Amino acid sequence: MANLNHVVLAGNLTRDPEVRQLPSGTSVADMGLAVTERFKKQSGEMGESVCFVDVVAWGRQAETCGQYLSKGSPILVEGRLQFDQWESKQGEKRSKLRVRADRVQFLGSPRRDGASADRRVGAPVDEDGVPVSDAPFPADQGETPF
Repeated sequence: MANLNHVVLAGNLTRDPEVRQLPSGTSVADMGLAVTERFKKQSGEMGESVCFVDVVAWGRQAETCGQYLSKGSPILVEGRLQFDQWESKQGEKRSKLRVRADRVQFLGSPRRDGASADRRVGAPVDEDGVPVSDAPFPADQGETPF
């Protein structure tokens, strides 16, 4: 039987990404994601359910997340489930299921500090480096920006 471990989630960050460096020099970003499902109750009222998910990103992607994302940023994450186990300082066994991000796509507008959330390679920008949203993007014209 074939196995498949693929997750796609869209939601908002519950906190600023926490980026750290491993002794090897590799960057790791831990993020919290809230995925909200809206539904109509039997009474006709609207309700919502929120699923909180821990996400981890590695390498350059972790650095980029730390640089351009903040609490509340909307993102789309593609990755796979990862089960982590460890022992606490008190000797208790702990475990956590989280998403290891293969790809994080920024969906929102610029952060308050002026950094842009539109960081696609080759995205059109004006003379100040601000993305120009109505200008055509090379990939939108059948070209590859890489």
